[in-house]
Amino acid sequence: MIKKVFLTPFQKFVKIESFSGILLMLATIIALVWANSPFGDVYRELWQYDIGIITKTFEFKKPLILWINDGLMAIFFFLIGLEIKRELTIGELNSPKKIAFPLVGAIGGMVIPVVFFLLLNNNPETAKGWGIPMATDIAFSLAILNVLGKKVPLSLKVFLTAFAIVDDIGAVLVIALFYSGSINTTLLLVAILMLAFLYFLSYKGYYSRFIMFFFGVIIWFLFLKSGIHPTVAGILLAFSVPISQKIDTSTFLNQLENVFNNIKKASVLKKPILSAEQIQSIDNLNDWSNKFQSPLQHLEHNLHGWVAYFIIPIFALANAGVLISGTENLNIALVTNIIICLVLGKGIGISLIVLIAKKIKLIEVPHDISFTHILGVSFIAGIGFTMAIFIGSLAFASTPEYIDSAKIGILIGSLISAIIGYCILRFNKTKAEQVIIKE
Repeated sequence: MIKKVFLTPFQKFVKIESFSGILLMLATIIALVWANSPFGDVYRELWQYDIGIITKTFEFKKPLILWINDGLMAIFFFLIGLEIKRELTIGELNSPKKIAFPLVGAIGGMVIPVVFFLLLNNNPETAKGWGIPMATDIAFSLAILNVLGKKVPLSLKVFLTAFAIVDDIGAVLVIALFYSGSINTTLLLVAILMLAFLYFLSYKGYYSRFIMFFFGVIIWFLFLKSGIHPTVAGILLAFSVPISQKIDTSTFLNQLENVFNNIKKASVLKKPILSAEQIQSIDNLNDWSNKFQSPLQHLEHNLHGWVAYFIIPIFALANAGVLISGTENLNIALVTNIIICLVLGKGIGISLIVLIAKKIKLIEVPHDISFTHILGVSFIAGIGFTMAIFIGSLAFASTPEYIDSAKIGILIGSLISAIIGYCILRFNKTKAEQVIIKE
């Protein structure tokens, strides 16, 4: 019973991410068909349409695609920040023992693809794309695992989720350190001071959605103008959201009992409308409910649907529309390199590092996870998509002729990785026939 209570939120999370993966696939197909249809010019003109604020003294406008990549994706990264904070404090990454398994896998999944890319790359102009094959798209990956049903143990889904979160931390650090522009230290210092103020409020146990939103918009703008990619602001803002409740469970239950008794006493007359006492009791219930909810958990719950069902599909629709009109405009070497890095870099990197770490007793692998499971999920981790396309757009922002080549490599590499990983897990032997990784 206890196990079921703890697993239910995670199972709900998996279902949301799985359906998000389906929407991602549909958005990608629509983008590809639209971009290569007779209405392809409309597709490209739509995302380049300038939107912003223009006054006599102030002008701030950006193409629609940048509002998506810099604005909506900052919300996506804000949600990632909330998930990272939750996992580091009360989740699957809150102890050395829990973090060891996904951490080792993530290190292999980040380092080996980068090594592959640098070894295979012969063009100095495309070298800056080394960060593209690092990250794993959790929505697509969990969608594949969900299709496999009982062929995949829940512990493997937990591993993939924790692995992807560690992976995201690495990707965010890479974006902040290597894919940001020239830095305006004055604006960055102001943003850091505002973040410090929010952290101070969080430390003191004070939290206001309105204050966080007001400061958040300003911090996002300061990061944008300072040269640090604004999505990094989303991550840092998330860490200012308190995870603890303002009241404990026993206090809440006592207040809930008081509210119940007050409503019961005020219901003697049985009128069709609420009495003043009942309205006051309901207002008290709302106040106590807000105090009992974790601000971080509440925000994460409210944002998850918007990010999974709207922001990520919109990102895919805006970025996946590659014009496929032949190979003359593609850098085949870059396409091939990214495919190899996503497929073999991830597939070999994760499984090999996990196996070595297991052999030297550095990590413990759950007993229901076999090496075949590890191998299959390692290839599935080669589904880069969202983060890979995002990093690709940053890496080649100054050389846009390589962006389409990078996207083609990401799409093909992700597809091959998904097929290989699915087949390995789909045709995996039953548990009785598996060779479990030995202690």
